[in-house]
Amino acid sequence: MLYLIFAMAANAPTSQQQPSGGFGAAPLIVMILIFIIFYFLLIRPQQKQQRKLQEMRASLKKGDKVITTGGIYGVIVGISDDIVSLQIADKVKIDIAKNAIAIKREEGT
Repeated sequence: MLYLIFAMAANAPTSQQQPSGGFGAAPLIVMILIFIIFYFLLIRPQQKQQRKLQEMRASLKKGDKVITTGGIYGVIVGISDDIVSLQIADKVKIDIAKNAIAIKREEGT
């Protein structure tokens, strides 16, 4: 008897159709909108900040007061392509990587 049920089920016509809800382009549009939002809220501001930091590091010169990423305050006494010499106290000089400069202090601070 069970065999007869399986045989009837195998011979039954399958008239299942795929639902057509019109969702063909919607996921693609949503992904594009998410990328645009991420670009304007995250990627673009980060690129602007990075560009500003690179310009500041490129414009460093002797006598500039700076703060390193490690929090060391100093005055630039020598500069080369990738290395900056800082005077952090009387007769105390250190060499650091130019990329370690975080902030150029204003003259009044």
